[in-house]
Amino acid sequence: MAISSVRSLFPGLELSVYGRPLVYLDNAATSLRPMTVVEKWTQMAIDKNANIHRAVHKKASEATDEYEQAREAVRRFINASSREEIIFTSGTTASINLLAYSFGEAFIREGDEILILESEHHSDLVPWQIMAQRKSAVIKKLPVENDGRIDLQRLRENLSEKTKLLCCAQISNVLGLINPVKDVVNICHSVGCSVLVDGAQGVVHCKVDVQDLGCDFYAFSGHKMYAATGTGVLYGKKDLLDKMPPYMGGGEMIGSVSFEKSTFAPLPGKFEAGTQNINSVPTFVPAIEIVEMMRGKEFEESQRQIVEFVSAELQKDSMIKLYGEPKAIEEKVPLFSISVEGAHHEDLALILDKMGIAVRSGQMCAEPLMDRFGVTGMLRASFAPYNTIEEAEFFIQCLQKAIKMLS
Repeated sequence: MAISSVRSLFPGLELSVYGRPLVYLDNAATSLRPMTVVEKWTQMAIDKNANIHRAVHKKASEATDEYEQAREAVRRFINASSREEIIFTSGTTASINLLAYSFGEAFIREGDEILILESEHHSDLVPWQIMAQRKSAVIKKLPVENDGRIDLQRLRENLSEKTKLLCCAQISNVLGLINPVKDVVNICHSVGCSVLVDGAQGVVHCKVDVQDLGCDFYAFSGHKMYAATGTGVLYGKKDLLDKMPPYMGGGEMIGSVSFEKSTFAPLPGKFEAGTQNINSVPTFVPAIEIVEMMRGKEFEESQRQIVEFVSAELQKDSMIKLYGEPKAIEEKVPLFSISVEGAHHEDLALILDKMGIAVRSGQMCAEPLMDRFGVTGMLRASFAPYNTIEEAEFFIQCLQKAIKMLS
């Protein structure tokens, strides 16, 4: 399907700001939504608005079917081996918090270590710090290199028999680099260390096969891949999830309840307490259809062109520092974080906004990485497959104008 045809499915791409056509380049924060997702949410909210897994009336049955069809769609999408391995949450943050609590309770003892990549999002650091404090465990940092890449030899040197889990993003939300997750998993597994992959960015830009990656856990959000907000997934290997206690107690996650003792439902219900996001979770189905629609040759070529063009243009200007430099173009997605000598990232973002370009400024929820590179924040432009090379060219033109205004 042509890019122009796909763009017509996203009404947000037709918006204007300050009288100018919107160029939306903040996709790493949240994506725009296609009408198919909006229509599915509306259908669920109006026609099939009933609680799931409980009542026997028609609307409840329809709502339950939609919810479980979404689970199966996600299972196929990431190639999990069973539906029991797909747990719905409110997003990547909720998925990792669930894991930090339940994995911590099941597997972490005093003195055990959690190894976390220096470039991780706060959501893949803070929950583990909370868990480590509760369990008297140790958080260890795995530094990244000057170009933002992982040194696999350094990884080997930082692993020990005490390392119970490594946390690593498939793609850094700051650097835009595709980490060698499969190699990381193999190295960690060789010493008995489990691996969590933060797939918030990876699930958008990579074809994900959790069985091929071999990771033990994989977390991602719906709102970054065109689904409704408040949706997310935690994938976990069934044998590990079975050993982990529930994160929350309440309705639906139980087997039986008495005042003396409660037992818990089998997977995945054990981890889905209370009323779930019954109107939004079914939007995973049309969202996945859109993701797969935008994986054709035309989209791949367009994304490659954008990566090559923007990277080259940013590196031409000695005032601009680009963070996340790949050794090969295939290692980077169209996500660019920069700092500009003599210009504050927020000032640049405000000027670009007046020109119709939406970008992100600040620490990108990765303060340790900002400290690593000695900056207080960065400017980030993140492209989705529906963005075009013409929008990339316009971004560079406007950035150059903004830099001149501030210099």
